[in-house]
Amino acid sequence: MRLHDLILHRTGMCPFVERFFHLFIMVSFSIAIIAGEAEADGLSAPNGHQVIIIGGDRDYPPYEFIDKNGQPAGFNVDLTKAIADVMGMKVAFRLGGWSEMRSALQSGQVDVLEGTSYSEERAREVDFSLPYAMINHAVFARRDSPRVNSLAELAGRSVAVIRGGIMHDLLEREGFTGRLQLTPTPADALRFLAAGTTDYAIVAIVPGMYIIRELKLSNLVPAVRNVATQRFCYAAKKGNDELLSRFNEGLAILRKTGQYDLIYNKWLGVMEPEHVDWRTISKYVALVVVPLVALLGGFALWSRTLHRQVAVRTADLTREIAERKHAEEELRINQQQLVQADKLAALGVLVSGVAHEINNPTGLILLDVPILKRANSDTERILEGYYAAHGDFTIGGLPYSEMRYEIPKILDAMQDGAKRIKRIVSDLTDFARRDDVADKVRIDFNMVVQTALRLVDPTIRKSTNRLHVDYTEEMPPILGNSQRIEQVVVNLILNACQALPDADRGISITTRYNHATMSAILMVRDEGVGIAPENLPRLTDPFFTTKRESGGTGLGLSVSDGIIKEHGGHLNFESTIGSGTTVTLSIPVIEEEQMT
Repeated sequence: MRLHDLILHRTGMCPFVERFFHLFIMVSFSIAIIAGEAEADGLSAPNGHQVIIIGGDRDYPPYEFIDKNGQPAGFNVDLTKAIADVMGMKVAFRLGGWSEMRSALQSGQVDVLEGTSYSEERAREVDFSLPYAMINHAVFARRDSPRVNSLAELAGRSVAVIRGGIMHDLLEREGFTGRLQLTPTPADALRFLAAGTTDYAIVAIVPGMYIIRELKLSNLVPAVRNVATQRFCYAAKKGNDELLSRFNEGLAILRKTGQYDLIYNKWLGVMEPEHVDWRTISKYVALVVVPLVALLGGFALWSRTLHRQVAVRTADLTREIAERKHAEEELRINQQQLVQADKLAALGVLVSGVAHEINNPTGLILLDVPILKRANSDTERILEGYYAAHGDFTIGGLPYSEMRYEIPKILDAMQDGAKRIKRIVSDLTDFARRDDVADKVRIDFNMVVQTALRLVDPTIRKSTNRLHVDYTEEMPPILGNSQRIEQVVVNLILNACQALPDADRGISITTRYNHATMSAILMVRDEGVGIAPENLPRLTDPFFTTKRESGGTGLGLSVSDGIIKEHGGHLNFESTIGSGTTVTLSIPVIEEEQMT
């Protein structure tokens, strides 16, 4: 028996009630599906951030491992956290056996695998970021083992390697003729070697030395310090280029700011030296001091030659710096054009898909809800008669005595909500519509501001409890492109919302007409954190932003300033730290001679 039949059977509803209830359930189910699709498309949480699952090796110190507190630690972990901070991403770590983590990447249980060595074979299975470190692999042996100098000399021997690791892949690809002992971690490989289970072990030199020291495996030494050099990268499933590009951008920022060097030096830059006895120290002192005394004699002559060379090199560097600045300026302009083109393309695809997918079910709701309201009105007399004759009964799991008041309210709310969805989609479509010709027509400036406010209404409601809007009644029309000016107003309002530390701070939006300059004026004032005085002159510079950690690109105000200048207007910024910011938009109105 179906669910709604079971409900009707148990509640004993009459046929009229059954028909009404069946129709009500169908509409509710349709609305739930629409809401679920909207949430899946990311519409339910425009300011939300998806958590990116980072996979890695649980026992690969000092690159990545589980520390004594049970937390992920190491060079790779700190680097990933720093990238996430600078790019405004949320990450969670999942460390396990390396082979297990490679499978988890392919199955989608993790989004990105850190500390992955690059190879052409792996590149056919996954996509890689730019390399962020070089790692050297070594052959480890017991102190009493026969000496070897290359991988070829391991033929016929038993060798321990990490299961699924890059050296496992390399030895199998080259047809290794010995016996491979596959282990889940480098520590297990070195334990097998120390216990005599295998003849040799191949492990990255830094983790190998780290593990030997920590586990006190004093009978092990590196026999060949560098048998293979690999590039450490981030890996993601094929086609996830956008995610890897964010990691590449984060790596570039960390290198420019010096934070990468700090993380590298923390984990890899300083290794604890081995104990050296006084006899060894004396020998090296003698080897250093004697040549040093001889070098000091020629230092004065060499210094004079060096000064002349420095002067020549300084002139060369000055010329190279000028050429580099010119190249960087050209690169900045190209980046700006690419970002804007990508933004417009993505917005066009989003709007066309969203408008089509939402307008169709919304139209059905707007068509069916009036029918439901009439059906409810027609069945009210029958339900009331049944209620008077038999007493209270349940409908939709609730007593009829309550539902007879709630159903009309629910139907009205459904109709209002559908109308609101239709209006928002219409405004969004107008806002994102491409206008390559950018024709300018006579438009109502107040109406443009009102449309922009409707577009960002959900963000405003979430950001502040105090919004004050004041439109002047004396506002001549302006000559412009409504969609482009809407884009500017939307950007100014969103910036004001993002500046508020809490919802108790307010936003004021005012329009007025300046007779002296014959300009339409829009003032957007927020009671936010304010802008530092040294940053005010740079607000409209491309790629300048103080919100890099939250995903800002620095293009919003630059594009807005360009649009307003195309319309003959300008933007002005005033701000006080801790008190808020006021943005004044001024644009010429149509003169009386033009209106006649």
